[in-house]
Amino acid sequence: MSIAQPYLLFLGDVTDPLAAKTARGIHQWRPEICLGQLRLTEETVSLGLTDMTLQEAQAQGAKTLVIGTANPGGVIPESWQPTILAAAEMGFEIASGMHQRLSEFSPLADMQQRGLTKLHDVRHFDGVLNVGNGKPRQGKRLLTVGTDCSVGKMFSALAIEKSLKEAGISAQFKATGQTGILIEGCGISIDAVVADFISGAVEAISPDFTDHEWDIIEGQGSLFNPSFAGVSLGLLHGAQADALVLCHEVGRPHIRNLPHAKLPTIEQTIDANLQAARLTNPDAKLVGICLNTSAISIEEAKALCQEWTETYQVPVTDPVPFGVQHITDHLRHSL
Repeated sequence: MSIAQPYLLFLGDVTDPLAAKTARGIHQWRPEICLGQLRLTEETVSLGLTDMTLQEAQAQGAKTLVIGTANPGGVIPESWQPTILAAAEMGFEIASGMHQRLSEFSPLADMQQRGLTKLHDVRHFDGVLNVGNGKPRQGKRLLTVGTDCSVGKMFSALAIEKSLKEAGISAQFKATGQTGILIEGCGISIDAVVADFISGAVEAISPDFTDHEWDIIEGQGSLFNPSFAGVSLGLLHGAQADALVLCHEVGRPHIRNLPHAKLPTIEQTIDANLQAARLTNPDAKLVGICLNTSAISIEEAKALCQEWTETYQVPVTDPVPFGVQHITDHLRHSL
């Protein structure tokens, strides 16, 4: 999947800032590809971008209308449909991370068939994949893993990619989830792939390369989350990672949405992920730990990062207040 850039971010009529987190993530990590925002009402949440009509955005060079919001059930409301249809008629590509497929709307499907638009349902995947084979590939790869889902694996991967680039090292972010695909403009939503093909999908996302130094692969789920461990294992095998960065939320009481499921220890998580990763790369190693320390004070966070750095002998940080330079410096000198 490859989505044309730059984007016009469609915010619809949502008033809850959390409902616009997809658009906010795109704007945060790729501001240079966000030409403006399209809001249906004055009350709609704003990203601080220029408000544009479809005509104004097209005149500025926008290529894709990105539905950057979410709602319960993931259904595209009737109030949004005239704008989306009008954009398609004008030749915009349409990208959506909603559960409801754009292609379910017969006028949109017809316009795509006639070559007027391209529809990108990034939550779904209909392409052809091979099963993974584990053969060694050229290039260096880093994968983010976690003690649980929603602990900052995408954020950490993007922060590491940015830090490497700022240090003059060529790196590419490889998206495996809906928001990541919209941020990068390409990728495969791994949780939409048939189980047998998960590792093969990751091999397709990050094939042999010699034109840059690092692929930074976005992790998903956790080996210790009963709901998503299968996806996480397939990612570990397909990534063939040279380097792992472990992500963890400080203070999380149990596996997300599963109060009966205990969180693993950091030691358990490191050992299990390295064992799984070494099936396809015997030299895989842990190069850092990224924490979400929002539940504790900044002073406590600094002390914890220092303590864990000494305990685990790798750089430990919270990417939000402290950045990830210590991890990328370690990465540059250890691999």
